[in-house]
Amino acid sequence: MKIIKNYINGSEISISKDTIPVEDPSKGEKIADVVLSSKDDFNLAIQSAKNIQEEWSNTTPLKRARILSNYKVLIENNLDELAKLVSKEHGKTLSDAKGSVTRGLEVVEFACGIPHLLKGEFSQNVGTNIDSWSVRQPLGICAGITPFNFPAMVPMWMFPIAIACGNSFILKPSEKDPSCSVRLAELFTEAGLPDGVFNVIHGQKNVVDLIINCNDISAISFVGSTPVAKYIYEQSAKNRKRVQALGGAKNHLVVMPDANLNQAVDGIIGAGYGSAGERCMAISVAVAVGNIADDLVNKIHLEAQKLKVAPWTDTESDMGPVISKEHKNKIENYISLGIQEGAKLIEDGRNFKIQGYEKGHFVGPTLFDNVTSEMTIYKEEIFGPVVCVVRANNYDEALKLVNDHPFGNGASIYTSDGEVSRHFTTHSQIGMVGVNVPIPVPMAFHSFGGWKQSLFGDHSIHGMEGIHFYTKLKTVTSKWPKSINDGPEFVMPTN
Repeated sequence: MKIIKNYINGSEISISKDTIPVEDPSKGEKIADVVLSSKDDFNLAIQSAKNIQEEWSNTTPLKRARILSNYKVLIENNLDELAKLVSKEHGKTLSDAKGSVTRGLEVVEFACGIPHLLKGEFSQNVGTNIDSWSVRQPLGICAGITPFNFPAMVPMWMFPIAIACGNSFILKPSEKDPSCSVRLAELFTEAGLPDGVFNVIHGQKNVVDLIINCNDISAISFVGSTPVAKYIYEQSAKNRKRVQALGGAKNHLVVMPDANLNQAVDGIIGAGYGSAGERCMAISVAVAVGNIADDLVNKIHLEAQKLKVAPWTDTESDMGPVISKEHKNKIENYISLGIQEGAKLIEDGRNFKIQGYEKGHFVGPTLFDNVTSEMTIYKEEIFGPVVCVVRANNYDEALKLVNDHPFGNGASIYTSDGEVSRHFTTHSQIGMVGVNVPIPVPMAFHSFGGWKQSLFGDHSIHGMEGIHFYTKLKTVTSKWPKSINDGPEFVMPTN
């Protein structure tokens, strides 16, 4: 059985002999073991990063960009392999996995422009014969802690920008699907990245706590659940670290009476059930406004029944399994709770079986109607293929639902009314907003991040927010005086 090891200083290595299984969620069977790193493994990664940090930070941005350009080509050439690694360990369809790798690749493409992105500002004669300018310099060693649902894309939202800015980076991927991260590190080495700049270390909470408490790490990026995001943010702040911690979501899609109903339903189906709902930008709440509700529910139900749930090896599959047996049980418990609390179950995805894959962790598309804001299935993130329809009498009620929810990751509105659209984009208390777009994930040259309980820290991820997060600002004020000394000054200079 293959053992997935850490990737430290340009090679696969692990001191610890402790492992846990990695499963194929389609079959519910072990396909590998991944090492559970010890403190010795962690210290090895830290030392590797420290040994190269000064050299890498002094490497010109143009040389860094050339390595990133090589890396971009290697990812493109190995995209199919990377996607298969994602699908095999996560379970998502191969087309979805390829799309997620491509969205990560876009960040690498963005980071290739680092010589331009790091340009500072210059002001001549801010005072008499005094010039001032600003520069952005690397932080040092940065770390990323990433979730199981996007084992390629989310790490690539972090480390390419951090490394392009002159930092070394330590990645702790999810132990549930670790192989893709190691392969990404190998390709970066092949692209010419010096050993030690990018290290991958596997493990569980003990490794997270080692990262949080390590004085050599300057910044931490995290994507995961809100409780863990809050924990990492609070503990890291105590240790004077810069933190961007992205948490959970309960994304609403508001369907106005004037919306194109077929387009809205297609959006809800794709965004609610794609990747088995295991997306932080999944649409889990459809808000039906006014008299469109009955037609909306009926059409979602009709289209959901057409979805093909199958392993990633089936090229016609629309959605695969969820990540684990434990997560499957958790989702099915939420469905049972929704019934108990009075929601109307329209489509039941529990006890879903596929011949030949009886041990697989499959949950079928699930649809609830008449969900209210007091219900647990509305308030909490289920992270599965469960769509809740909430009925609102008018637009104001719909907007209030969006703004009153403690999560503020993403929201969309489907409408033909530009005035309503403009009001929604202006007044929704949400970090990422879509208009007739179901999953408003920004491209790499913008930034990804929510509001409220969906983001802890001051910076969103990738884009210019990423450049600012992984660098510190230095402002220089310079004067070249005459050789004759004019004597000390005791007032604040103003001209």
